[in-house]
Amino acid sequence: MSEEMTQNEMTQATPNTATIVDPGILPAIAAGGQPVKAAADRKRGRLSDDKRFKIFSGSANKALSEEVCAFVGVSMGQTKMQTFSDGEIHFQLLENVRGADVFVVQPTCFPVDQHLVELLIMIDALKRASAGRITVVIPYYGYARQDRKDRPRVAISSKLVADLLQTAGANRALLVDLHAAQIQGFFNIPVDHLFASPVLVSHFRDLNLPNLTVVSPDAGGVERARFFAKKMDAALAIVDKRRVEMNVAEVMHVIGDVRGRTCLVIDDLIDTAGTLVKTASALKENGADAVYACCSHPVFSGAAVENISKSCLAKVVVTNTIPLSEAAVREPKIEKLTIAGLLGRAIQSIHEETSVSKLFL
Repeated sequence: MSEEMTQNEMTQATPNTATIVDPGILPAIAAGGQPVKAAADRKRGRLSDDKRFKIFSGSANKALSEEVCAFVGVSMGQTKMQTFSDGEIHFQLLENVRGADVFVVQPTCFPVDQHLVELLIMIDALKRASAGRITVVIPYYGYARQDRKDRPRVAISSKLVADLLQTAGANRALLVDLHAAQIQGFFNIPVDHLFASPVLVSHFRDLNLPNLTVVSPDAGGVERARFFAKKMDAALAIVDKRRVEMNVAEVMHVIGDVRGRTCLVIDDLIDTAGTLVKTASALKENGADAVYACCSHPVFSGAAVENISKSCLAKVVVTNTIPLSEAAVREPKIEKLTIAGLLGRAIQSIHEETSVSKLFL
């Protein structure tokens, strides 16, 4: 078998000692908006001694997985992932997981299908290695935009993905900012649905933007924007838009007074940034002084980074549910926050069977 594999091995191996996070290296933000402290300072060292608590990572966002492990004070599980010359994935666990409470961190971001199949294979390997419980931690849930039959003869792909995860052997799911909250109902296993709002709200509170108005870029995001506006003690506006085709939207008009205001457009994800740029232009045309934007999932496909760079947006703040491309990292208008603290606290609560609701604003 080894002769058929490529030399591109993605080996994830760490010693069996606890990893203590250096606050200077990991500027993670906890649920309450406070900087992440070292594991020893938060008295979480007991997790490093718990042999039945393990965190594994796929290749989609290993940097986030390492931050989560550092936050809770444990080492990342040892695995070996290889790829055949035709792209077929081969995965192997390098440590015992029998009876363990296992968490697999893997967003299904680009390339979506590869990372999804990789996650399914990891779950199957854990199940066949007799893991006690398998919790999939999916910071970004791919196919979430296909959550209903909005036209004849189309698939409900987000339901299919939920079925695949359960069939593979997942016992629980931890998800972040689903495109549609009702996707939780597609699962027949417990689902914990987190929001990146605590991290984003804390950041914008620190900026103290004057005359702030929170803007929903469409009718579907009004509930999210209203919640955000309430926490920021800000006004609310809505942009009415009509989608011409996939990834193409035509902004119609702004509902609410934004003249002389600082606008903050909030959405769950930014894909090509076409809608966002048109929304920002519409707000400017209606008299907004400045336009900021934030989202949980920086998909940034196609010419998204270029669109943002050329737009009237002052700043786009995102989280690290999805790793940024090199172009996005270099773009001065894009700023990244980490949700490692939020995920770390949720993982610890699930493992210790305590309430996760304390992580919500």
